[in-house]
Formats: sequence, structure tokens, C-alpha cells
Amino acid sequence: MGSHVQPSSMFSLAKYLAQIIVMGVQVVGRAFARALRQEFAASRAAADARGRAGHRSAAASNLSGLSLQEAQQILNVSKLSPEEVQKNYEHLFKVNDKSVGGSFYLQSKVVRAKERLDEELKIQAQEDREKGQKPHT
Repeated sequence: MGSHVQPSSMFSLAKYLAQIIVMGVQVVGRAFARALRQEFAASRAAADARGRAGHRSAAASNLSGLSLQEAQQILNVSKLSPEEVQKNYEHLFKVNDKSVGGSFYLQSKVVRAKERLDEELKIQAQEDREKGQKPHT
């Protein structure tokens, strides 16, 4: 004799399976909605930060491909001073020279970071002149 499944148990199995699928979709949907809200909040915060940094600084970031913070991290500069930027640049450029076993990629990152920080120093000096103050040092 073959096995025979009762129609009522088949219906309850289908109902149970449908409930599991609906619950799974709800969980995934809520997680997706939460991720979207977090992404929108992060995007808004980044846009606000760019707005506070000023249009010139944002333009310099776009041209160099590095943000001011990234450039400062690469050159290990906490305060934006021309002397510290130059000193750290020279050291990092030398230690990453290919002839001493360094990385051309890292050396190019150091160069781009220096260019970005030099541009920021120019922007600050210009803003100081426009305000009639002495340059940052």
C-alpha cells in the first residue's frame, strides 16, 4: 500500500510554509530598510561635512582624489603646518623609494597627499588674506 497524505495535513503544511516565507521576507525587508536609513544618514552627514569644509576645499578634494583627512592620515599630520607636512613628506617619500625596496604605489600616495595638503594650505592662506589676518602656521 502506498502512503497517503490527508488533505487537511497538506493544507496545514502549505500554510506553515507560507508563514515561514512571509516571516523571512519581513525580516529581510526590515533589515534592508534599516540599512537604507543608515546609508541615507551617513550620506547626509558626509554632505554636511563637505558643506562645512567650504567649496574650495571640496573642489581640491575632488581634483586630487583625496579628502583633507585622508591626506593628513597618509602623511601622519595632525595639525596643518607647512613644516610638518614637508618633514613627513620627505621622510615617507625616501622610505618608499623603489631603490631602497619601497613601494611605488605608496610613494605615489605620499605625493598625492602632499599635493592635497599644499592645496589646502594655499586655500587657508588665501582665506586669511581675504579676512585680513596673518596666515596659519
